[in-house]
Amino acid sequence: MKKTQEYLQNEKNRFLNDLFELLRIPSISADPSYKTDVAKCAEKVEYFLKNAGCELTQIFPTNGHPIVYGEKIIDKELPTVIVYGHYDVQPADPIELWENPAFEPIIKKTEIHPDGAIFARGSCDDKGQFFMHVNAFEAMSKSNELPCNVKFMIEGEEEVGSEHLGQFLQENKVLLTGDIILVSDTGMLANDTPSITTGLRGLSYMEVEVTGPNRDLHSGLYGGCVANPINILCSMISSLHDENQHITIPGFYDQVLEISDEERKEMAKAPFSIDHYKKALDINEVHGEKGFSTMERASIRPTLDVNGIWGGYTGEGAKTVIPSKAYAKISMRLVPNQDPETISALFQKHFESIAPKSVKVKVTAHHGGYPVLTPIDSIAYQAASFAYEKAFNKKPIPVRSGGSIPIIALFEKVLGVKTIMMGFGLDSDAIHSPNEHYGLFNYYKGMETIPYFYHKFVELCKK
Repeated sequence: MKKTQEYLQNEKNRFLNDLFELLRIPSISADPSYKTDVAKCAEKVEYFLKNAGCELTQIFPTNGHPIVYGEKIIDKELPTVIVYGHYDVQPADPIELWENPAFEPIIKKTEIHPDGAIFARGSCDDKGQFFMHVNAFEAMSKSNELPCNVKFMIEGEEEVGSEHLGQFLQENKVLLTGDIILVSDTGMLANDTPSITTGLRGLSYMEVEVTGPNRDLHSGLYGGCVANPINILCSMISSLHDENQHITIPGFYDQVLEISDEERKEMAKAPFSIDHYKKALDINEVHGEKGFSTMERASIRPTLDVNGIWGGYTGEGAKTVIPSKAYAKISMRLVPNQDPETISALFQKHFESIAPKSVKVKVTAHHGGYPVLTPIDSIAYQAASFAYEKAFNKKPIPVRSGGSIPIIALFEKVLGVKTIMMGFGLDSDAIHSPNEHYGLFNYYKGMETIPYFYHKFVELCKK
């Protein structure tokens, strides 16, 4: 490992310049006018994979944007690590809020990043993070210290839902045979508090429509005689939680995986100030399911929230009507063992059952995603924990994220391979926002940490 770390140190300036080349390409997957730039970025990624030591590279076209593949197989009897990342980025809008052009990377010092941070769209999400793996692979390969086989799968549609990734996985199961998928598209708690994301919540997203009379009615002539869909909808929504903020849908909690006391204690070690939390959000008190902390409510417990509600007259001035229809969008974040299709069906059945006969109800399931869990006693987690501790001189804290990354569950479903999430970004890095940035400390520390994972993972696989 000494040669690998020396190589990383000696080549750090080149690695930074190479990243800048990627960041200058506006690979915006959501906007068709940038299709040429997205393709150009894919070609640049393939170039860097070849240069890093991949013996086979290929750009796979899809009905959307291409997927870049690379591999180095040193011994088929050894474990294989599959590195996933994405080279597409979010649009830069609103452009006027950027302090520097979004695709002209610069380095600036900040309070959180006193050594400097790379300001550019994609610097943290995800070019800077996946490129750490390319650099770490190059260092191990060129130093003759690569302990296993490596495959890269870098896609160009993550920011628009990875629409064509599933088909690619199905069609290339043999090519993508491996032992673990390694992803850096998450973050850690702080530069002095390393953490590993061990769980992601799933998602069930619904829309409901409540219909009363066949047209909007005069509230003076019909008020008190005809059901008001907005009133009914509000009442139905409020009944979805009880006084302890438990969700009242029958069967909703049946498959919830309860977290162990050991992991709960480990998660509680994460630094958290409830006063700072309330101040940052300008709220007087927190709110949520009884019996759980704020951090637990945001990660290990399922939730149900109204994301939008509308109906009737909402323009300027007054218009006294009883509306014909009322609508709401409702999302449920799910925890391990909860199936989004099952939850969507349970929601629909319950919501239809609580509607009074005075209205008609239509429930539409929009989309969903499965939750993900990496047990802290798995070989991959142990290897990642060792790697962080080696690089940071501090044992990382296991953290469950409240968000959802549906592709992680897709990997396991299609390829049968677990994922370990080794993120190095910070919450303050403004991903998806103007002035996105990624600390130089994080970029270099990520490169330093990753090779330790490879060596420890191979060692544990042999036991």
